Amino acid sequence: MGASYRRFVFYGLLAAALVSGAACRRFAASASQTGNRNSTLDFGGLTRQYFVHVPPSYDGKKPLPLVLVLHGATQSAESIERMSGMSAAADRETFLAVYPTGTGRLPTWNAGPCCGYAVENRIDDVGFLDALIGRVERDYAVDPRRIFATGISNGGMMSYRLACELAGKVAAIAPVEGAQDLPCHPSNPVSVIIFHGTADRLVPFEGGATTFQVGRRRSDTSVSSSAAFWVEHNGCSATPKREESTEVQIENYSGCRDGTAVALYAIQGGRHIWPGTRLSRNDVPATSLRWSFFARHPKP
Repeated sequence: MGASYRRFVFYGLLAAALVSGAACRRFAASASQTGNRNSTLDFGGLTRQYFVHVPPSYDGKKPLPLVLVLHGATQSAESIERMSGMSAAADRETFLAVYPTGTGRLPTWNAGPCCGYAVENRIDDVGFLDALIGRVERDYAVDPRRIFATGISNGGMMSYRLACELAGKVAAIAPVEGAQDLPCHPSNPVSVIIFHGTADRLVPFEGGATTFQVGRRRSDTSVSSSAAFWVEHNGCSATPKREESTEVQIENYSGCRDGTAVALYAIQGGRHIWPGTRLSRNDVPATSLRWSFFARHPKP
């Protein structure tokens, strides 16, 4: 038996073992109870926390969409789960909801100019979230064409950053009360649905600085400018289809490249909170609208 043949056999067995290991992990995930599964990921010299919400119908065989759900500055993964209702949506619609935690005593994300500990310490949150997607893809059956991100405030800003820097991987984002404040050079079109209150005092709808900002002062980009960026980048029609009610003004942009779309929900009198919740004082069903948008816009 020659050396080249032995190497061929060795690497063949190694590849089979790796595939088998991944399959075993997925089977274990499906065989155990569904619901929230806490985990950690070592990245950038830090042990990062996250949990995955696994819907009851998950069997480890059929690849499911993955939705990153990003908390706001000083919040927790558990708080955004409660606020957003994304785990209940995952159970109804059959997708994996992934809730990572930022860094610092009062956790934040490095979304560019915002916010707090993550920015001050130059935390590589894009690298962490990219690695986290890879980890979840190894541990669960994930559809690589259906990877999405959403978040509120600093988490919404982080979702914009992911669209800018992981455009080859992320199919669509849904920022809530966030701003796109950093230079953006996406490699691919990305679908974007924006929810923002016109009376937000922390991240103003019209942009600019406020006294309520977390960390160092910044001047936020206006919501209309963020939407216009993605309309142009995705090659959408410049004239949207408009709908209006007492609660929300909607702009839907179509004709975009690669089947993408851009939508803006300007919530009239809306504050810095997830729409459609008891405290929001409006009935805009942001969570279900978000998932419907995601479901219609996978990667081509």
